[in-house]
Amino acid sequence: MTARLADIAAQAGVSEATVSRVLNGKPGVAAATRESVLAALDLLGYERPARLRRRSAGLVGLITPELENPIFPAFAQVISQGLTRQGYTPVLATQTPGGSTEDELTEMLVERGVAGIIFVSGLHADTTADMQRYEKLRGQGVPFVLINGFSPHVRAPFVSPDDRTAMRLAVSHLASLGHHRVGLAVGPSRFVPVLRKVEGFLAALQERLGHSEESAHAHVQHSLFTLEGGQAATSALLDRGCTAIVCASDMMALGAVRAVRERGLSVPADVSVIGFDDSPLIAFTDPPLTTIRQPVTAMGQAAVRALLEEIGGTPAPHTEFVFLPELVVRGSTAAARA
Repeated sequence: MTARLADIAAQAGVSEATVSRVLNGKPGVAAATRESVLAALDLLGYERPARLRRRSAGLVGLITPELENPIFPAFAQVISQGLTRQGYTPVLATQTPGGSTEDELTEMLVERGVAGIIFVSGLHADTTADMQRYEKLRGQGVPFVLINGFSPHVRAPFVSPDDRTAMRLAVSHLASLGHHRVGLAVGPSRFVPVLRKVEGFLAALQERLGHSEESAHAHVQHSLFTLEGGQAATSALLDRGCTAIVCASDMMALGAVRAVRERGLSVPADVSVIGFDDSPLIAFTDPPLTTIRQPVTAMGQAAVRALLEEIGGTPAPHTEFVFLPELVVRGSTAAARA
């Protein structure tokens, strides 16, 4: 018991006496300190005493696309932690090719009486999708928040990164390195984040590099948000003489690196590559990937706050909370060859 107290105290950064007071349910311990001790218990793999186990305030659904792209597990982790801290139990529902659709997952969660739902990169981002599905959900009295995407026809809080600014950051960085022929490898044009990225990219090429509108459009290649999609798009852009590629996801950027190497070229000596997301572990690729960091933690926490306000009877405004991205420079970008 003494060894356990010492371990927990060291992990939580408090005294053993404080740990003892928390474990025995005694008063006089600040709420933040108590949370630190409980978190230390969880991290060290100890089971909480029965009296300290939190009763769930209710279930909250979290619907994400496939989990192969590491940005989606990153969102799931931040959102789940935020909900758990507030006493809610997160229920992760993942769409898979050939599996359950977003509508089927939503129906399943509603049937289980969830207090609310958070959608990440769902049909709300697809300009061809019918937005009445969300009005139906609102009519059922289920609060919801939507991440990455926007529709003026859906009355709900939206949380997004500033995709236009992200592209301006990427193009400005490459322009400062002497690149003039910059390409964009991006997903299907029906998605709102894609449309915004293209808009920001085209504006940056014209403003920063002096391209004509027609020339700028020729530097955009649509594909799939996959490694293979990034590879195919980059191959097409290299055929057009691009010396730098901006990708709409880190997965696409890994495909871009593969496409460059297939031609016997090097990243970044011959071609510079920029990703988007700053997914976990992407700093450890070869070369480490320069990328646009999507502010996942801030966005996930904002989504949780907005949803809990809705659940608490204070509806968040029908608005979009937009978060500024950050350029993270690593080893995949370098000066253009003379």
